[in-house]
Amino acid sequence: QLQVVESGGGLVQSGGSLRLPCAASGFTLDHYGIGWFRQAPGKEREGVSCISSSGGSTNYADSVKGRFTISRDNAKNTVFLEMNNLNPDDTAVYYCAAEYLGGCPRLIRMQPFDIWGQGTQVTVSS
Repeated sequence: QLQVVESGGGLVQSGGSLRLPCAASGFTLDHYGIGWFRQAPGKEREGVSCISSSGGSTNYADSVKGRFTISRDNAKNTVFLEMNNLNPDDTAVYYCAAEYLGGCPRLIRMQPFDIWGQGTQVTVSS
C-alpha cells in the first residue's frame, strides 16, 4: 500500500520553528513530486509548497515565501518542510501528498496529487 506519513507537528510560540517530515511507505519518493498543503478550521485546504520529482523546481504560497523551505532527501525517502518565523495564521493541519513524476507549478493545486497523508497538527500561539 502506497502511503505518505507526516510528522513533526506540535505547539510552538509565535516566531518559533518546526520541521515537518513527509516519509514514504511502500514506494520510493525518487520519481514523485511532493506537495504540502494545510487546512485551518473553517477554511479550505490550500497549497503551501511543492517540489518536483527531479527536485529542480520548488514553489511557495505567497503567505509562506521567505519563511518556509521544502527539500527532499531521497536517501531517507523523505521530504521536509522547514518552517521558520511561525505566526498564529500558520495554525492548521498540514498534509503532504505525492504525484508520480509530478512537477511543481506556481499555483499549487490538490488535483494532481493522488497519495495523501493523514496530516499533522501545527498550532502557533501568540
